[in-house]
Amino acid sequence: MRYPKSLPAGGTIGFVAPAFGCATEPYRTGFNAARLHLEQMGYRTQVGPNCYEAKGIGISNTPEACGEELTRFYCSSENQALISCGGGELMCTTLDFVDFDRIRAAEPKWYMGYSDNTNFTFLLATLCDVASIYGPCAAEFGMTPWDPAIRDAFDLLTGAKKHFSGYEKWEKESLKSEENPLAPYHLTEAKQLRLFSQSGNPADKVSMEGRLIGGCLDCLSMLAGTCYDHVVDFAERYQDDGLIWYLESCDLNVMSIRRVMWQLSHAGWFEHVKGFVIGRPLCFGQELMGMDSYEAVMGVVREYRVPVIMDADFGHLPPKMPMINGGFARITADEVNWEVTYL
Repeated sequence: MRYPKSLPAGGTIGFVAPAFGCATEPYRTGFNAARLHLEQMGYRTQVGPNCYEAKGIGISNTPEACGEELTRFYCSSENQALISCGGGELMCTTLDFVDFDRIRAAEPKWYMGYSDNTNFTFLLATLCDVASIYGPCAAEFGMTPWDPAIRDAFDLLTGAKKHFSGYEKWEKESLKSEENPLAPYHLTEAKQLRLFSQSGNPADKVSMEGRLIGGCLDCLSMLAGTCYDHVVDFAERYQDDGLIWYLESCDLNVMSIRRVMWQLSHAGWFEHVKGFVIGRPLCFGQELMGMDSYEAVMGVVREYRVPVIMDADFGHLPPKMPMINGGFARITADEVNWEVTYL
């Protein structure tokens, strides 16, 4: 696994929009504020041609334009790290226009984004053996003041921090709006983790060590079985380390989560697994036909006899801890908090 160099002081941060751009509020104001804040911190910024566009369907521009922008900015020597403008709906359609051969041959650099950006953060690791960061998108860096999770993501980008601890509370209802685009997270819900031991029974404490891989289940389910699915090869390549799968979901209900977990298991993705870390799903608290989000996962992964952490701090219900796709990590948890150390 190739790790990019840390973003240097005074370096240039490139912004790209392979999913949604920042063409509308509250994202446009958030993005502008983020650029200003980063420039005041001494960094330079480079804005891709699609960052303020809204010409595409589920993405900022045409798939061809988005794929070209992503390839060009990733391979450019004019920036030292890339942050995606936002999530989206159809970033998968850009993949046929991303030149993965060029990206594989380029000097590695950090790419950060989440949700629909799974289409690139995940493939950087599994196709190119390059680590990436599953973390906040550009407009979130415009919030005032920065949440500790935003600071953590930036500290990971700059190499200032390798050990991360979870957050006390989480946001159920956002206060961000067109009228209040720079609102900080609205942290009202006390975090409580659900832990399961190797036997599949509830546990007070768990620990795991291995190579992190994962992202948004909505996107991963679309990649499975395509020409971009090299996960079995990836798992074999890193079988001595073992894999820790970190997974979260956006649009999926609990039945959809169960179906996707079954799908990925039967596709062989969970071979050599050492543990699972599941982020709070956007359908938090949902129950359908007697099944909740916990059994949606555990009903599939119990057979692997590895520890499981659920309702962890990442995904679509912030704050979110930055996760390194491809990074080797040690994770410990009790019912109150969890910690990740990148080794």
